[in-house]
Amino acid sequence: MPADRIEREIDIDAPIDIVWRVITEPEHITGWFTDTIELDVEPAARGRFGWEREPASCSVAVNVCVERVDPPTFFSFRWNYPDGSEPSEENAPLVEFSLEPRGDTTRVHLVESGIASLLRPDDEKDRYHADHSNGWDTIGERLRTYAAEQRGVAAG
Repeated sequence: MPADRIEREIDIDAPIDIVWRVITEPEHITGWFTDTIELDVEPAARGRFGWEREPASCSVAVNVCVERVDPPTFFSFRWNYPDGSEPSEENAPLVEFSLEPRGDTTRVHLVESGIASLLRPDDEKDRYHADHSNGWDTIGERLRTYAAEQRGVAAG
């Protein structure tokens, strides 16, 4: 049976207000996560995340639907569902960012779940889990670095 969840704990050397902006504001999301974004961060908003892949020079775009926004501690969205479809537990994994203040730093608990519930063959779900598990490792490090850099920008 395919794994259902990917979880990461990311400790960031920046206060929660900065990390919140980095995770939810499009101009910051493109600094650590996507190459392009078309999305208003409000419940039920729909949009797209895009990536440019090198050296193949191909573009990847995924649909996104915001689930919940509770500033400054929680943000979630469903994504990766087919064009023209309504996002659901059967076609769109759920990504959740929970932020916990820790003095001048922030702990982000990142979860992507619902992979086992997708209406896809098990081998595709296994591949999705492996690809996204590796991807969240990379993205988590980029988030940690970018958000800490924004702390310096805010102070300057």
